[in-house]
Amino acid sequence: MKNFDEFLDEFLESWRQSSIDGVKYKISDSYQAREITSQSEIYDFGYTESVKGWEQAFTAFKKDGTQWDLKKVSVTPLRRNEMLAVIWASISAGGKRSETGNLFFNTFRKGVQGEWKLVRSYIEAGVPQENITKIERFNW
Repeated sequence: MKNFDEFLDEFLESWRQSSIDGVKYKISDSYQAREITSQSEIYDFGYTESVKGWEQAFTAFKKDGTQWDLKKVSVTPLRRNEMLAVIWASISAGGKRSETGNLFFNTFRKGVQGEWKLVRSYIEAGVPQENITKIERFNW
């Protein structure tokens, strides 16, 4: 049985490596998410749409050499068996980093078998890179 930090590191490494199998088995079948686009549109989706989205992105990124830039902004316990991980996700291609990225508020739950799964996400899309630098300097 892995502790949460080990699980989260594995999850992020699967994401960095664009490993669909590494990611999809860490997502709950009952997963629910809400994404707010850079145009402030709201998009709600579940497990099936999420896995399809990951597959499409991973396939495209492997073809063109795009790489993920992921940073743990914070990790906070929510409840006895739930953890919130705030993750900054951006990309780089051809040595050039994207000017924007997505800020993920991911809730993970530990199941009765002791395995961690991603159960909820709230995603702010199209956040300017400079705003994340401000968050990193913020002293809680």
